[in-house]
Amino acid sequence: MKAARIHKFGGPDVIVIEDVSRPVPAPGEVLVRVSASGVGPWDAIIREGNSKVSPQPPLTLGSDLSGIIEQVGPDVTGFKKGDEVYGVTNPQFCGANAEYAIASPSMLALKPKGLSYVEAASVPVVAVTAEQMLFDYGRAKQGQRVLILGAAGNVGAYAVQLAAKARLHVIALAKSGDIGYVQSLGAGTVVDDQARRFEDVASSVDLVLDMIGGDIRYRAAQSLRSGGTLVSVVSSDPLPTRTDVRSLFFYVEVTTDRLNKVTALFDTGELATNVGTVLPLNDIRTAHEMLAGAPHKRGKIVLETT
Repeated sequence: MKAARIHKFGGPDVIVIEDVSRPVPAPGEVLVRVSASGVGPWDAIIREGNSKVSPQPPLTLGSDLSGIIEQVGPDVTGFKKGDEVYGVTNPQFCGANAEYAIASPSMLALKPKGLSYVEAASVPVVAVTAEQMLFDYGRAKQGQRVLILGAAGNVGAYAVQLAAKARLHVIALAKSGDIGYVQSLGAGTVVDDQARRFEDVASSVDLVLDMIGGDIRYRAAQSLRSGGTLVSVVSSDPLPTRTDVRSLFFYVEVTTDRLNKVTALFDTGELATNVGTVLPLNDIRTAHEMLAGAPHKRGKIVLETT
């Protein structure tokens, strides 16, 4: 089978497409025939050798996937050969950018019926991240004011949709070209910070969701009411100027239960996917160059295997 591999850490040029033996699932694992797999910023972190969870090379890149279960290992319940699934390979976030991938059943769910394989592969990490930010860590409640930084990004787009569905008042930070898109997702107020300071409209918010970090994160913290919460997926730095707010950082935990929650929202039409550039598996170097800033469409980068 073909797999996108690295034998050393480095830039996109270290990625090679290799023919490797098809893996066999061990007890508690399944083998997925991959139809599509995602490419995200965490893949670049792994490729560069900066991940705290991935193994050392040689390794196969990729975590998000969709496809069909080819083989079920011993001691697996809940899935069978032929099931259409989506999710994440394993807690090390590797192995998906290939024609076949071993996956943990606890990080998979049945694919939403209304989504294509490409659409499904774009979902797991970013949608579950948004859900955890809002509800597990942010403890969002109806009627609260939430400020979403990077609202047009892959995580931000789901955060806006989920917050609007939960009847929060959404104040979203986005670039000028993305304002209409973010409004269409349900944001009540969208601010282009290059044209107007978001602090002028985002005062006394209950919750900040941070996908940007840096100075904007510190500025957003000043918009929180006393007792409010800032949740970040990009920065664990403390907020020295605010001792009266909660500041949290976390790593996403993709589980079957969380994926099933997301599936239910897709099945009822309450969530929309955000697919960007779609490439064949052989073009994975191009995908990683896009992660580094090469032009690409707004939305999640997805690799088609079949």
